[in-house]
Formats: sequence, structure tokens, C-alpha cells
Amino acid sequence: MPLPINLDKLLRQRQVEGERIEYKQGWNPDAILRTLCAFANDFENLGGGYVIIGQDCDAAGQPIFPPLGLSDSQLDKIQQELLGFCNLIQPPYYPHLSVERVAGRNLIVLWAPGGPTRPYKVPKTVTAKNKEYRYYIRRYASTVEARGQDERELISLTAQVPFDDRINQTAAVSDLSPRLMQEFLSEVGSALADESSTLPTEALGRQMKIVAGPSESPLPQNVGLLFFSEDPRRYFPATQIDVVYFPEGPGGDQFEEKIFAGPLARITQDAISFIQRNYLKETVIKHPDRPEAERFWNYPLAAIEEAVVNAVYHRSYEIREPIEIRISHDDLVVLSFPGPDRSIKLADLQAGRAVSRRYRNRRIGEFLKELDLTEGRSTGISKILKVMAANGSPSPEFETDDDRTHFLIRLPVHKKAAQLEKQTESVQEALTERVRTKPARARPELRPELRPELRPESQLESQLESRIAAKVLLALRIHPHGKAEIAPKLGHKTVSGELKKQLKRLLARDLIEMTIPEKPTSRLQKYRLTEKGRALLATLDLPENR
Repeated sequence: MPLPINLDKLLRQRQVEGERIEYKQGWNPDAILRTLCAFANDFENLGGGYVIIGQDCDAAGQPIFPPLGLSDSQLDKIQQELLGFCNLIQPPYYPHLSVERVAGRNLIVLWAPGGPTRPYKVPKTVTAKNKEYRYYIRRYASTVEARGQDERELISLTAQVPFDDRINQTAAVSDLSPRLMQEFLSEVGSALADESSTLPTEALGRQMKIVAGPSESPLPQNVGLLFFSEDPRRYFPATQIDVVYFPEGPGGDQFEEKIFAGPLARITQDAISFIQRNYLKETVIKHPDRPEAERFWNYPLAAIEEAVVNAVYHRSYEIREPIEIRISHDDLVVLSFPGPDRSIKLADLQAGRAVSRRYRNRRIGEFLKELDLTEGRSTGISKILKVMAANGSPSPEFETDDDRTHFLIRLPVHKKAAQLEKQTESVQEALTERVRTKPARARPELRPELRPELRPESQLESQLESRIAAKVLLALRIHPHGKAEIAPKLGHKTVSGELKKQLKRLLARDLIEMTIPEKPTSRLQKYRLTEKGRALLATLDLPENR
């Protein structure tokens, strides 16, 4: 690997030993490993340093020129032994090695940049049978053992590397999925997508900045495993989203649970889509005194998206607690751990004025932003407030404690939606009781409007030349759906080729449109009626048109 310095020039200038450079006349593994450990710890944040083996120096620390050098027979032996001894550094650390020719002499140059997973420790004597591990730092031109306050400060430096940006020592590059990486690049429209299928996993990972470490021992970073491994829970337990529905309220005996596990982007999108399909309802109320109908949702989708993505972005993946979404007739609650940074005041959160410049997971935020799931500018809370107000919903609530152990976002249900839900339940209970107590009688003739030939899809079939197209149009009359959501409404188990064909035909006839037209292949893509499509349905004998 090319060195970031001009070694010949450095030696000719007689650069003395210092905090970033150390000369070694010969191969002394104990002293050299301690110095490598010190450079890796980079206590003063100077960028590590260099160990030059084969270079002798005088009493003042100035290199003697020309250097003593190393024989050809020594080069292979030193490199083999160095690799074995570097395995003793904890966590593993490998400097960049280069064999250089200076003034006709062989030198081995070890470039040891500051390590991403400090603090590092190494045996005091790597050749000893009983190894005593110590932390080492550079103090001027010397390598010294870190003790007392220096050791405590060194250990605290590990917090300066965000968890999602750290190298994962328990995984391998092969644990990353090239398919997931390629799908992501295609979805975000990256120029790297075209060549991604031809690149080795390591090379692709380095370009995406999710693989780090020297070429001899590349390792995935945590953010890469969270987004591009098939099961991140192998490395980060409880990396999942639990959606729990309480039909009788939190105090009831019944609940329905759905667990989403897998790559971070996928479970985020899947959990939001699941909630949208199963628990969101739009209400349309027509008023006799004005032409405009009143429309509102029990919970606005945009507010849920912001709350869920906020939890995925800001939770700690070192804590073994999943994100939990609790849904009832009264509210939708998103709970994550831990709470917001202490620099954010709860009063500012409630007012939508919270701004943080210390992000827990900056790399996670970068990937979520590429997927258009977040803006990464502390705008999520204010957007939730605006969306809830625009829907006519009560104000959301944000909760944490003094120790910031958790963060809870509560979205209250729209009051009119809750009232209508209770009325519907009362009517259903009354009808159930009436059917239960009413004596059986002969089934009457079907009313004309229930006769098969007069059903809505039959009325549309002649105009669309396809019963499937007619059913698709009817399925979209309330709110948008994705392909996978439309299929069950047609009685299909999967997205069939015929469904895809009819969607294209409806798009071409301008009866439906995409919700994300700029990204036709997006996982979040849905279809909705155009004005032309709504006008066509308005001609039918549907209950809402009577």
C-alpha cells in the first residue's frame, strides 16, 4: 500500500523521533508491538504514526544516513512474525506494511493510523508465555503505559466513535449480502448500481463505506450489518419492530402481535406498510350545506412514518429492547430505547423546537435519508405536529424521563373517527344480537342491486374490457394500495402477471397513477385513482354515490 509520506525525503531531512515516528535498528517485537498499540490508540488525535524497521539513529533521535537496512532473508521472517504478534492486540489491529528501498537498503515501514475501535491493549511482552495486557500511548518521543487518569481518559475515547460506525469484530465481510447492497443502490438510483454486480463484496463494501480495516483483515462496520445482512439480530439482539394491536384496549385480554425482523430499511418499510393496510381508516363525511366533503384519518400516515423512522434512527442498538408500536382504539404509541439526548429539553420537544447536533447513529441516518425516509435535520417532531394538526387530530404527546431511559411518541386517535368506530361497534353488536334471536326463515330473492350481473365490477367490465381491471379500480376507490395489497382483494395469493398487465393498462389510460412516480420500482410504491378514474366510478351505482 502506498505510504502517505515521502520516506526518502523524510530520512534525508534527518527527521527526529517524535510522537508520530519511531526508528528501530532491527526487529524487536516487544517494543514494536507496544508502539503500534500506542499509535493505534492515538491518544492525542494526531493520526497515528510510523515505525521504521532497519533505520538506526543517534543519541538525539536523528536517523543515520544511509540506513543500516535489513537483509533480504529478514524481510519474510519479520512479516510472518508480525502478523502473528498483531493477532495479540485487542481488539485486533493490523498496521499497513510496506517494504521500501532507501539508498539501496531495505526498510520495513509500518503505518499505524488511529484505530476506529480504541482503546487497544497488547501484552507487555508479546514473546512471554504468561501475557500481561496493558494500554499504551505516545508521550512525546516515547511509548509509555497508560495509567491512572490517562487510562481512564483513553477508555472514554471509545465513545467518540459512534456505535453504527464501529468495526464489528464478531462478523466477516461474507456476512454482508451483495444482493441487498445492489437492491439498495438500485432503489436510491446510485451510479454505482450498474457496476455493483461485478464487484467483489469487499470492494463494493469499501465504496459504500461499510467495510473497513486493512486489506489483510477487512471487517464490516455495524451500519453495514444492520442494513445489508439478512439477520442483523445475530449481531445486535432485539433489532426488530414489534407491532401490537389491542382490540379491547391495553387492559384487555386479547392482543395481536406482528414482529418484523431483518435488514433495517426493510423492516422499517414493512412495518409502516403493515400498519397502513390493517389499521388506518379514512372517513369521508358529506355535508348538505356545502359541496366539500370532510375527510380525515384515524391516524395520519405521515405522522406514523415520522414516529417509526425516528425510533429506528435514534434508538440504541446496544440495548436489547425492540422498538414497540402499540395500537388501540384510542391511540398509537411508538416506544424506543433510550430517550433523546440530554441536551434536548422536553418542553422543546413538545413545541417542536428540538434541535440536536449530537446524533446517536449518523450513518444510519445517512442510509435512511438516501431512501427518502428521513431528512436528518431534526425536523421529524415538528412534522408530526403539523401533520396531526392538518388531519384535525389531537396534539401528539412526547414522553421521556429524567434519566432518558426511553422515548415515547403517542398519537391520539381522531375524535370523530373514535366516535364513528364506537357507533359502528354498537350497530354490529345490535345486528349480531338480532340475528341470534331472530327465527330462521326462507331466504328471499336477491335484491336487484345484489344480482351478479349488476355488481359494480360487472358494470365496469364492459368499459375496461377486463374484470381484473374493474376490481383493481374498485379496490383503489378508498385509498392507495401497493401491488401486494391489491392482490388479496382480487382473490390472488401473489402478484400475478395479469395484475401487473392491468395496472400498466390503467396507468396508460390515466385512470390510476403512482404515488412515487419518480421511483417506479420503489418498495413503497402505491397506486391511486386519478380524477378521471374517480369520475368513472362516480357513474356507478355504489353506496357512496347514492
